[in-house]
Amino acid sequence: MFYALGDIHGQKEQLERAFELIRADGGAYAPLYILGDLVDRGFDSKWVIQTIMDGQNAGKPWHCILGNHDLMFHEFVMTAKVDHDEITKDLSWLNSRLGGCTTLSSYMDDSAIDHPDWKCWDHANEHGLDPAPQDLIQAVSDAAKRDVPAAHLDWIINLPLYVDAPDNHRFVHAGIKPGVAIDGQTRSDLVWIRDGWLDYEGPLECMYVHGHTALDFPKHHRNRINLDGGAGRGRILIPTVYDGTSWFTLDERGRTPLVP
Repeated sequence: MFYALGDIHGQKEQLERAFELIRADGGAYAPLYILGDLVDRGFDSKWVIQTIMDGQNAGKPWHCILGNHDLMFHEFVMTAKVDHDEITKDLSWLNSRLGGCTTLSSYMDDSAIDHPDWKCWDHANEHGLDPAPQDLIQAVSDAAKRDVPAAHLDWIINLPLYVDAPDNHRFVHAGIKPGVAIDGQTRSDLVWIRDGWLDYEGPLECMYVHGHTALDFPKHHRNRINLDGGAGRGRILIPTVYDGTSWFTLDERGRTPLVP
């Protein structure tokens, strides 16, 4: 038996609720697979990362996978990168729709950023306005290098791209390119893919469990299971459990079958 969580997106209260439901169902040391996208949109990304790190350091069997938002956060702090080819809507990581600024706000405050335009731009960005100028982007990245713990950055970049689990399950953040062996998948495939994956209905070599594409509720697609129930978009983070035979979602009433 093991448990799994989809995209958390900096949601402290949602994650605390999910942990409590898992503890009540399977105990404090139940095996848990976390599908990445720990950061952005919610305001407690730092707490989410530290909590998962603390659980792993305490010996809990928690497995966490790299998500595209985690990768964007890491790349911004390290290199000031905000634009990504995989984003088709011409949005930068700092845009309010992607939520990078909320992640930064969990690590630092306005006074930590030595740039006169930061507070004004950050307020405007809440309404999806002008992109940040390059000198401001660099200033914020430099400030983040000082305030984001190196241990968090090292932990993020060393997260695996996929994890195999019992009974022929494989956990990955976004999905795979069908027909390509797992060792032939690129990092971009595993943390970003949608096209050619979400509409694929053929057989796969194992049961893929993923997140990345937000739904209203986790869904079993027969050949894959999507656990991103939209916690980063105002919906509830839904923990799930595999009992050795079948999948279930968890809430305060107990288990509900998750079936195709």
